[in-house]
Amino acid sequence: MEDVILKGEIRDIIFQNKENGYTVFTIFAEEEEVTCVGIVPMLHSGENVEVRGNWNNHPAYGKQLQVQFYEKFMPTSQSGMEKYLASGLIKGLGPKTSKKIVERFGDASFYVIEEKPDLLTEIKGITHEKAQRISEIFQEQRELRKVMMFLQSFEVSPAYTMRIYKRYKSRTFEIVKTNPYRLADDVFGIGFKMADKMAAHAGIAEDDPNRIKAAVKYVLNQAAGNGDCFLPKDKLVAQAVELLELHPLSVENAIRELQVESQIWQERMGEIEAVYLNFYYYAEMAVAKHLLELSMDCEDVDLNILEEQIQQVEKETGVLLAPEQRQAVMEAVSGGVLIITGGPGTGKTTTINTILRLLEKEEKEVVLAAPTGRAAKRMTEATGVEAKTIHRLLGTTFVSDDNRRQVFDKNEDDPIEGDVIIIDETSMVDLHLMHALLRAVEIGTAVIFVGDMDQLPSVGAGNVLKDMIRSERLRVVRLCHVFRQAQESAIIMNAHRINQGEEPILNEGGTDFFFMRRAYGQEVLATVQELVKSRLPKYTGHDGVADMQILTPMRKGILGVQGLNQVLQQTLNPPSHKKKEKTFRQTTYREGDKVMQIKNNYNIVWCCYNCGGKRTDEGLGIYNGDAGRITKIDEENEIVQVLFDDGKTVDYDFTQLEELELAYAITIHKSQGSEYPVVILPVYSGPPMLMTRNLLYTAITRAKELVVLVGLRETVNSMIANNREIGRYTGLAERIQNLYDFMHEQEVQP
Repeated sequence: MEDVILKGEIRDIIFQNKENGYTVFTIFAEEEEVTCVGIVPMLHSGENVEVRGNWNNHPAYGKQLQVQFYEKFMPTSQSGMEKYLASGLIKGLGPKTSKKIVERFGDASFYVIEEKPDLLTEIKGITHEKAQRISEIFQEQRELRKVMMFLQSFEVSPAYTMRIYKRYKSRTFEIVKTNPYRLADDVFGIGFKMADKMAAHAGIAEDDPNRIKAAVKYVLNQAAGNGDCFLPKDKLVAQAVELLELHPLSVENAIRELQVESQIWQERMGEIEAVYLNFYYYAEMAVAKHLLELSMDCEDVDLNILEEQIQQVEKETGVLLAPEQRQAVMEAVSGGVLIITGGPGTGKTTTINTILRLLEKEEKEVVLAAPTGRAAKRMTEATGVEAKTIHRLLGTTFVSDDNRRQVFDKNEDDPIEGDVIIIDETSMVDLHLMHALLRAVEIGTAVIFVGDMDQLPSVGAGNVLKDMIRSERLRVVRLCHVFRQAQESAIIMNAHRINQGEEPILNEGGTDFFFMRRAYGQEVLATVQELVKSRLPKYTGHDGVADMQILTPMRKGILGVQGLNQVLQQTLNPPSHKKKEKTFRQTTYREGDKVMQIKNNYNIVWCCYNCGGKRTDEGLGIYNGDAGRITKIDEENEIVQVLFDDGKTVDYDFTQLEELELAYAITIHKSQGSEYPVVILPVYSGPPMLMTRNLLYTAITRAKELVVLVGLRETVNSMIANNREIGRYTGLAERIQNLYDFMHEQEVQP
């Protein structure tokens, strides 16, 4: 599509989002008024602009120009000057005073404001102080305009230009010309590759030390995004060399410089020379220290009295505990740090409920939390006690203009109030969240971590639950006994078989675990469509959208998330004149669609409403993995409203739709901490690093009532045989071991 270029004067600013610069405005160009939309920050009526973009037909507002690039020019006509000054650009300068300035100074108005502001005092109502303020704001706008034009020459989009200017102001020119790699550290969204492109445009040499150091940090950040807390030095050097196409020696020099500058940490761990970004090193050290300090604060309990109390609870509930459950309860009551781990059907919930009853009798204040909204909701339903997300328990505040830095309200100065904290689904907790949580736990507070160590590790960096258990320095109770009631479920028994490397038993009479053989990808896809649309709703009575979840190992391909969602949207929520739509990039969002938040947004506002529509609660923060349904698309106000599964309602500006994706099908990773009545799992083909036993086990354990595998039996068997653990470079287990051993050596020394 050919670019359209228009020049004209801005007539009206219809809408402007000051946070991200999204603007709807009209310009008078080529003898007509044209509506333009796009990320075009800091526009004002009266300015002259040149805009470049493509025509777009909006269903409600008609023909609009979607602006990709633009250039601003100061107004030259007196009417344009008057409109510009009265546009709200300068606080306290309204239409009347603006008119007086232009009438008094004519074409020289802008010159007077910028160079001779004292002359403005000739106008009634303008004091010397106000004249200086008008001049300062006017000059700042001129500076911003210069920065905008300067950065556009580097092909930086207006949205990023605004972030850069907010960060550096007048220093922008110098920083971009001398060390644009600073932007990768300081400005959210500008990574190494964008900074590298700017550096090349600015003529900065390929072997510039700033470039090499930025590449090293970029590789470490990418590794953290893949779950690693550090990289072995040889791997780090190899990846940086591939990125930079330079000699390894220059990368090793950069690593040395970064350590001298205290930006990274190097340490030998066994046979590995580990290189950390500072945050992950200090977070591992702090988590190890907090865990060991908390674990030392145990109470002696009278085992006879405790046994009587447990028997009393068993009488009250009619549930007899297995020996390891009994052990877990006894360990929990004595305080300190305890880890309870076990697979499905091993009685984790019964154990938690028994612990809660005993602590309630002792009048202990217990706090329940889980990593996600769905996991917290499940915990509440299972215990009858309100559970919060860990983020909500800690309270989140945002402290930067660019939505980057999240700060938790609770910490060592304002700790969580409670005698005992129980964290469920701990396998999902990454190093960053565990660090924040433990900072907010006072010595003397008991912490019980509950989770399945055989589930997939957290999406964020670290393998915290497994490392805590692997350290062998913290109290751990493993629940292994599968209860008789659970043994009646083929889902639970097959999950344990798979976890032990055995083939599942398929398609027994009256089972809740089915396999449907399909030899080709298109057949798998057609069967999945048929299952959710007609066969399973008829067989189970469950709704294909609300109660069924398709889980897949992959994002791409015919049976990946993207392909499945397009097909399933057409199957389960087809277009209708009754349903409004919004197309954003390659995705069409429709009222009624199932969607998921795909990145943490700590400062988005949510509200909860009762049946009568009255607001009952509100707060900040929607997190990666939160799922819900689109309830309303408001074209006039450019809002997509989503009702999340935990009852929160959020209004998304159209420009925020990059944070949502369709969720008829999701990756198995994204399903962690969730349960669905029905899970459908395409098992066809994929890369060995994805098609693992661990992944299959996690997918199956998400189902409460029914699992249907569709595809090849050979693929199921190869996944079970592929016991490749998702390896992560983490040092937490070793840090717990080393610190524990050091602390106990100190104790025994005379």
